[in-house]
Order: sequence, then C-alpha cells, then structure tokens
Amino acid sequence: MRLRTKDLFEMSALGIAALLMAAGSALGQEPTAGQQNLAADDPPARVARLSYLKGSVSFLRAGVDQWSQAALNFPVTTGDRIYTDQDAHAELQVGNYTVRLSQRTDLTVTNLNDQVLQLGLEQGTLRLTVYQLPSGETVEIDTPNGVLTVIQPGTYRVDIEPGGERTEVYVNSGSSEVTGGGISETLHSGQAAKLTGRDVVSLVSIPPPVPDEFDKWCDERDRHVSSSASSRYMSKTVPGFDDLDDYGQWEDVADYGPVWYPAGIAVGWIPYRFGRWVWVGPWGWTWVEDEPWGFCQFHYGRWLHIGVRWGWLPGPIIAAPVYAPALVAFVGGPQFSITIGGEPVSLTAWFPLGPGEPFFPWYHCREDYLRLVNVTNIRNVTNITNIINVRHIENVHYAYRSIATTAVPARVFSSGQMVARQVVRMTPQQLERAQIIPHPGVNPTMRAALAGAPVKPPPVRSQSFMTAARPSPVSQRVPRIAQPRTEAPRLFTRNPPPPEHVPFAMQHPSMAAHPGRPLEPQQLENLRAGRRPGPMLDREFPPHLAPAPSVRAGPRRR
Repeated sequence: MRLRTKDLFEMSALGIAALLMAAGSALGQEPTAGQQNLAADDPPARVARLSYLKGSVSFLRAGVDQWSQAALNFPVTTGDRIYTDQDAHAELQVGNYTVRLSQRTDLTVTNLNDQVLQLGLEQGTLRLTVYQLPSGETVEIDTPNGVLTVIQPGTYRVDIEPGGERTEVYVNSGSSEVTGGGISETLHSGQAAKLTGRDVVSLVSIPPPVPDEFDKWCDERDRHVSSSASSRYMSKTVPGFDDLDDYGQWEDVADYGPVWYPAGIAVGWIPYRFGRWVWVGPWGWTWVEDEPWGFCQFHYGRWLHIGVRWGWLPGPIIAAPVYAPALVAFVGGPQFSITIGGEPVSLTAWFPLGPGEPFFPWYHCREDYLRLVNVTNIRNVTNITNIINVRHIENVHYAYRSIATTAVPARVFSSGQMVARQVVRMTPQQLERAQIIPHPGVNPTMRAALAGAPVKPPPVRSQSFMTAARPSPVSQRVPRIAQPRTEAPRLFTRNPPPPEHVPFAMQHPSMAAHPGRPLEPQQLENLRAGRRPGPMLDREFPPHLAPAPSVRAGPRRR
C-alpha cells in the first residue's frame, strides 16, 4: 500500500517512548565477536553546530590538512579544530551544551559522541554552558595544565595564556573536578583556581575574575536560549531551536500541530536549494543551508507545503533526537543527464522528504539506527516498522518529488558549490520518469570537504595528549597514519582520545569503487592499519537499479 500523509496519525508521547526504549539501547551496543565488520557502531546521534561567527574564524576539518574559513551552520564533529583571531568570537551548540570562544582561542573537539563531549583547549578563553547533564554523559575540557570535568549543570570559564604555562578555571555556577599531574580538586559555584606546571601541577585558589565583555556576551546568548518560545514546540537539545523565534513564527495546523514558517524568504524558495553540499564523515554528503537560521530545519523533522507556503514540522519533543545529514531523497542514475553544447552533462537531483516519509541513510548504520533516525524526526507516523521496512520504493508516495526537486550539474554538487544559481529546470514528467537512487554517484572534491574558502594556517601548533596520570601521546596508539608534531604543550586528558581520523586524501582513492558513499567502518580500520580497504558489506536501500534513459531538460535558471 502507499504511505500517504492523510493516513498518518499523531503518536502519543508514550508511544514514541516505547519505540525509543525498544530500539534506543542499540545505539551504544557493542557488536558481538565475529560481527564487527557487519555491525560496527552507528554514527553519533548528535553533532555541534557552528551557530555564531564574528570576525576572522578559521576551521580545520578532521582528516584534512587545509585550513578554511569557518561557515555558519557547518556541522562540527570529532577531530575538528577552530581558531578565533584577534577580536573574533565563535559559538558551538551541541545538545544540552553551548561552547563559546573569545579571541585568539585554539579549540579542538577531541571527541563528540552520544555520551562524551571532550574539548581540547590549547590557548585562549572558553565559556561552557551546561544546561543539563544527563546521567552517563561526560563533559571534559583538556588543557596543558590539567582537566576540568563537569559534575553539575552550570557555566564554566577557562583561560589559557599563549604557550600553555598557566590555566585559570572559574566556576560561575555548578561544580567541576580539576585533575592532572598529582592534583584532584573540586571547585564549586563562585570558586576559581590557577593551574601551573606540566608533569607536576600546582593548583592555587584565586579570586573570581571581574566579568568582562566576553562574559556579558555569553550571558546575553544564554538568556536568548532560556527565553526562547520555540522550546514549547520542540526539543531544546536540537541545535538552533532558539533562532526560530527571530526568523519566523509558529502556527497550529490541523492534522499536524505546531508548524514553523520562515519569514522574509524569496519568492520561489524551496527547502534544500539555498546552500551547498559538503562531505562530512561518517555521514558523507551533508547539506549546509545558507540562511542564518538554517540548521535544525534541515537535519531534523520534515518540511511541509501548505498552499503556497513551506513550513517546518519538528519531530517529537524528546531528550535525544537523532541528527541526519540531510532529510532528502535523491534522484538520478548513470544516464540522468542533459545536453549542453552537444555534450552530455550528468545531473544530481534531490527533494525534501514530507511528513511521514522514510529517510534511508546513504552511510553505514544498523537497522535500529534506521528506526531511531526516523521515529525521532517524524512527529506524525503510523507504524514506524512498516515505514522503514518498505521493500518497493515505488510504494512510497513522495509528496514533493514533482514540485520541489532541485537538480544541478554533478560537478556543482561534487565540488561543494552554492546550488541556487546553477539549478537546472526540469518538468514533472521528466522527474517522474527518473529513478530514486540510494545516493548521488559522485565523489567529493577537496573543496567539498572544506567549511569555506581555503586560508593560511593560523599561528597554532599540533596537538598531543597525555593522561592525568602519566604521559601517553595519542601518536603511540595509531599506526601507519602521519602523526602530529609534538612541539606543542601536551594536553592532559581523563578520557583517552579516539584514534586519529583516516586522512581524506587517503580515503578518496578507495571511494572510486562506489562513488558517493562513505567508506564503512571496517574499510577505515583497514586503511588505518595500512591494508587495502576491502569491499563494502552493507546492503543499500533503495538498491541500485538499471540505468534510466536520458532526460532532456530546459535551460538553467539564473
């Protein structure tokens, strides 16, 4: 049967909770012996969002050796690095936490998964706000002189002078434990301490600092979050929920409930058209929207077209919604092309998923993840099992395939170019004849792996780590991949950092056998160990079909 919006009904919070209890435990489940290649860990359910940028902010992607300009709404994950120049500020939103950086600050997101937020601060000033600290989660800030581990929700400031000789920690509210080099102290609300030394660390109490302009800015941003009216309609753990108040309005729509409508958009605006595609592991192709408010609406929930307006329908209000790189379906195939100047030009196309329509990931994941990424992002569903167990893709009624498909030349897609000015106009009949495909059959260029335009490296050094008890450089743990230089002060850490990322340049040749799909975990492990990647093992859905006939399209729309 066809899955139509009119057949869907509002699930109760109890029903959603039951589904999450049935599938949620599998997110952190370890594969059994002999199954590691077939059932490796799923991608993280959360990322950080670059939610505020002021001044010159540089960004270094994990596995990439080229710094670039930071970009608003860019997803940040394990291994990514940020540097704020003179008079610059930056902000990261990640679930229950917000990280803000003052000028001349060098920060690495050492680890970000469903249980751990681990930050490596080489120098500069950081303010961390912990709105909630769920049981089992760890928040850690690693510095050259010790580790700050959050114990209670609150706000925390860390200052490190250039060179890493001294670290100052201030607990504005909450409590934290400071460890490293033979010391272990608990700091409570209103207390501050100075840490000096490396192998042997000295900790002394100091007076709380007088709030400066950076503190006032952080407090203002926190008030913006805490006073957001949008928290009545969606989960506060979704990055960017507080921006919705300033850029649109909520309306109650029959059969759907609260729907958010963006304000001030251009005539003919369509979701997933005003931005670009980038390559972010482990998800692969990821959408980055150009509008300043455009993050949560493109990674959570579903878009809804009513009359002449597009509105965004958030997922259910739950503690841990699952991030998706883009909630779209792709259209194309080997012969999906147009003729320009007598030469065929391959196209890549996509359209937004509507309410109740299933999202099929184009990256490695297990069945329980497939269930969770759908149920936590669809407010109105019938039976989630029926939705994700579709065996014939033609049985899914895609509401927006004919009215909201965006098509561009494949080279525009693969090189991470802005989409809107290079759209190829296609008729509904042409799109109806085209195939739904698992993912675009194009690999990213290096430009698609960067957050913005390439820039010169900022004045920072490479990182290395040591435990709070004894030196243990991360380079000893990762064979056969070029390691960072160790002239920088080593950072203390309580949680061992994850293995180094396999460089993008090393992954890229191995992706030629299956263009457009990220390498699977066992393939990355093989590359990390100096072996050939081996074949992909996942079964893709929808499966690759026979090539469709070429389609003729109209001229590009400017």
